[in-house]
Amino acid sequence: MNKYILIFLITVVVVGGFLFIKNKNYFKSVPVNTEILGNKDDLVSFSIIPGSKVRGVMSYRGSVKGGYFFEANILVGITDANKNMILQSNAQATSDWMTSDPVNFEGYIDFSIIPKGPAYLEIHNDNASALPENDKKILIPVIVE
Repeated sequence: MNKYILIFLITVVVVGGFLFIKNKNYFKSVPVNTEILGNKDDLVSFSIIPGSKVRGVMSYRGSVKGGYFFEANILVGITDANKNMILQSNAQATSDWMTSDPVNFEGYIDFSIIPKGPAYLEIHNDNASALPENDKKILIPVIVE
């Protein structure tokens, strides 16, 4: 084979491969949101790690500073990426809930009925007064599979 034809073919393959990869965005990865939003300083611990991929029915455990519970109940829900509520549920305190100290809670949530994609797991105080100024919430980002 003529060396000029060989050099031409190699150049075409290299340049073509580079353009193919560049156009297909093979080197781009989707950033995963791991930033907890809202009253994040109230969160002591939570078993679902921010940015985790979630699916099916999952149990969880957590601990928040007091003031989120009413009659040992705390609200836990799922919002879409725009923070619109998709599913609302609740969890139960597993330690003394009538304290300003951290209170442990546990529950489960069904992600199988949620649209796939980015979402937030929302921990919301059970605001018996229904006054907006008494609302507190913690938003933990997740990816629903």
